[in-house]
Amino acid sequence: MKHITFFFFTFLIFVSNAQSGYQLAFLKYNGGGDYYANPTALPNLAAFCNKNLGTSISEETPYVEVGSPDLFQYPFIHMTGHGNVVFSSQEAENLRTYLMGGGFLHIDDNFGMDEFIRIELKKVFPNIDLVELPFEHDLFHQKYDFNGLPKIHEHDGKRAQAFAIIVDGRIVCLYTYETDLSDGWEDPAVHNDSDAKRQEALKMGANILMYAFMQ
Repeated sequence: MKHITFFFFTFLIFVSNAQSGYQLAFLKYNGGGDYYANPTALPNLAAFCNKNLGTSISEETPYVEVGSPDLFQYPFIHMTGHGNVVFSSQEAENLRTYLMGGGFLHIDDNFGMDEFIRIELKKVFPNIDLVELPFEHDLFHQKYDFNGLPKIHEHDGKRAQAFAIIVDGRIVCLYTYETDLSDGWEDPAVHNDSDAKRQEALKMGANILMYAFMQ
């Protein structure tokens, strides 16, 4: 309960005054997947939002373990990688408590995570399924208008999809699939994406952050 109370205090400070400054964080998980895959993604997204949305997000983006009480210090957690993910029962409980207490998790499949993360999310919410968000969902129509997720990188010809876990009408977890969205947030030299592609990815990322805190 102490951790939940601290999280709500931090979360309410953010909601009441976005200019006061806050941090995003990467999720560090077990199982062998490369949770560290896109280290420049969140700092660049923070800089983009500060410039274009008038926010005051720290560009320091720490890694926080899924089972750690430190999770509750961050209102928005980002998770990515290419491979295996394993949550212990304690980690699944900690993540569920965080999300039910007002936290937001964005998972971006960097290609190869899908078969693992779906199983692990069932440990977190056994009775709640991922649902696909339609193009008309508010997530796609914040400051920037999109007709669904932008496709940043092509892998196997599948369409980009946005899935969500929804609890009491609130999205607590957003799972972006077949888009490589956070690759588009990285430094230009990492993937050699065009400026147009990077802008597309960053704008969608800004929408996600706006929606996460305003829903």
